[in-house]
Amino acid sequence: MEKVFIVHYGEIGLKGKNRAFFEKRLVQNMRRSLKDTGYLEVRRLYGRIAVTLRPDADVAKIRERLGKVMGIVHFEPAYATEQNMDAIKNAALKVVEGKTFETLKVETKRANKNFPLISPEISAQVGAHLLDNTGTRADMHNPDLRCWIEIVEDSAFIYAEKIRGVGGLPIGVSGKVLVMLSGGIDSPVAAWRMMKRGTKAIFIHFHSYPYTDKASLEKTMELAQILAAWNYRTQIYLVPFADIQKEIVTRTPSPFRVLLYRRMMVRIAQRIADEIKADALVTGESLGQVASQTLGNIRAIEDVAEMPILRPLIGDDKADIIDFAQKIGTFETSILPHQDCCSLFVPDHPATNASIDELIEAEENLEIDALVEQALAGVERKVVDV
Repeated sequence: MEKVFIVHYGEIGLKGKNRAFFEKRLVQNMRRSLKDTGYLEVRRLYGRIAVTLRPDADVAKIRERLGKVMGIVHFEPAYATEQNMDAIKNAALKVVEGKTFETLKVETKRANKNFPLISPEISAQVGAHLLDNTGTRADMHNPDLRCWIEIVEDSAFIYAEKIRGVGGLPIGVSGKVLVMLSGGIDSPVAAWRMMKRGTKAIFIHFHSYPYTDKASLEKTMELAQILAAWNYRTQIYLVPFADIQKEIVTRTPSPFRVLLYRRMMVRIAQRIADEIKADALVTGESLGQVASQTLGNIRAIEDVAEMPILRPLIGDDKADIIDFAQKIGTFETSILPHQDCCSLFVPDHPATNASIDELIEAEENLEIDALVEQALAGVERKVVDV
């Protein structure tokens, strides 16, 4: 009898001929996440994954780490035994000891059809053994405790607790995205949402240091560190933007400043995305939240894009975004005071529905290609990891 965690996935099981690719990536990500926890082995089984533990494994840390692996729907601390009824009964009794319950139900899944008993027979025999040894009674509809048995390949797994995972798809199966991480509340949530759909997130942050303090840089690095718990080894590109802002302020109409900032950001981000072979940009924009995020202004900004710009929060209310930021642990960092680059030289009356033609005309006074190259020459790349 040995301690294991049994991991179950959802969407991966629907991937047909590509299922093995998704399973292998999930196993790879689990191994990354579980380093230094004392696990012994992560192996694929039929329809599930088993994590075998060393005697000195840090069970609490393993439990916490598995809870942050994208692609896991639920997982269970379990005992693994040989496939014989005496061993299964003993493991089941071990699983329920110390738990408080008056009623019980045993449920069995028999993936190995060569096992001589069918699922109802296994459940009945193990259930009778538990009732005899615990003094409780059976309840098939609303039991206080459920004991699950899985007969898989050459082992039996027995557990009495299911822990919910984050679901989604394993990081890396859906390509790579470049996330425009501002240091505020929204963009880390947008990044997390994309990571849950299996994308590997790389970050880009535009800053106005030394014209603003280092707070936005420090916050952004801390946010990237928090998100690395799901994203693993994470790259972040820090782009100096103040000189571009000064050019825009001195050479273009005041109401268009923020929109022109954002069009330049898109141009620069695209160049970096091309270098790292990212397939799309990601922003934390939510429709109507600020002046630059009206539908007309979003369209005017996107006009310079040559690749998709994904906006996973576009239909979310701010309260919903805040709730989610609190759930994933980024909120407290995001609300720390800082000056982001777009708060520098903000106009009193920003345009709320600028046309593409108006912005193109305003940009005629800018040396766009030279400004992009200037920003790229000053880019600093950093790496964070868990």
